[in-house]
Amino acid sequence: MNLGKSSISLSVKNLQASFDFYQKFGYSVVGGNADEKWLVLKNGEHIIGIFEGMFEKNMLTFNPGWDQNGQQVDGHTDVRELQRQLKSQGVKIESEADENSTGPASFIAIDPDGNPILIDQHF
Repeated sequence: MNLGKSSISLSVKNLQASFDFYQKFGYSVVGGNADEKWLVLKNGEHIIGIFEGMFEKNMLTFNPGWDQNGQQVDGHTDVRELQRQLKSQGVKIESEADENSTGPASFIAIDPDGNPILIDQHF
């Protein structure tokens, strides 16, 4: 199962304060839109997304088809196939991708402790 790029998506109260904090740890902006209240930060291979007011809990995020630099890779497992595989193994899915669609889609799985895991395919 190839889940693609991984990152932590943090729900923050103040985007600028959070960016200022993580910048002290060597993170810099590699994506996002501050006007829309979200940024993607990177330090080496480590990626953090900070999102103000977009979701309630912090999440583990995977992006099928992307490498750690956000570049498209060949041979990835489509998000709908990942969803089918996980459902067949009894994983609880909170928000499903339309299995009859193609292209961008996402779903959210919930781990045994209630933590959301976002599988988000962008193409």
